[in-house]
Amino acid sequence: MGPIDVKKPPKADEFLRVEGRIARTKKGRMVAAPSPTPCTNVGFLSVHQEPTGFVGGYLVTNAWGRPLEFRLSSAVQPNKVQTILYGDSLGRYLCGDVIGKTLLDKTTTPVQWLLVDNPLTLDLRLRIEMPIALWYSVVDPDAPMPGLMIQSRLYCHTQFPDDVETLRQHLDKLGQLDFAEPFTRIREALNEARKMGVTRSAAA
Repeated sequence: MGPIDVKKPPKADEFLRVEGRIARTKKGRMVAAPSPTPCTNVGFLSVHQEPTGFVGGYLVTNAWGRPLEFRLSSAVQPNKVQTILYGDSLGRYLCGDVIGKTLLDKTTTPVQWLLVDNPLTLDLRLRIEMPIALWYSVVDPDAPMPGLMIQSRLYCHTQFPDDVETLRQHLDKLGQLDFAEPFTRIREALNEARKMGVTRSAAA
């Protein structure tokens, strides 16, 4: 797995480097640094199955959708024996434990919550402390709900009912962010990475 570093700001004299509560300019002049604000970064994790196996991409953005860090996984293709032994739990294991957890562990930019677009990835919540919201674009009144409803098209894991209120508070801070759009970016980036030969097959 490899990172794509998009965190380097342009070099300019007017940019300040914050050190605690004090910021120093290049001329050494001391100015008061702004008070730290709560982390408003958002993590978007997309894992899906392709002919070559399960692949995932993890994009961290700020509150306005600007990319801060992106990581992608290699393709994970379980063999026949693994498929038999894991049974119906295989998809949740690959999406959550193998791909999702690994991408999060490799990422350095902090977030307070995650958005995923695959119901199988919700079980990642069993492995991490932060809440996860599922962006579920399927609109079918007869289909079973994939989790506890937070708001329209957003759900969380059924075993963590307290996440509903926590996630609503995070959502209130974001305003009118288009949740579907970052997932589109991830899929397009994965397609480009495939063309470049970045992804490769691996065993689960």
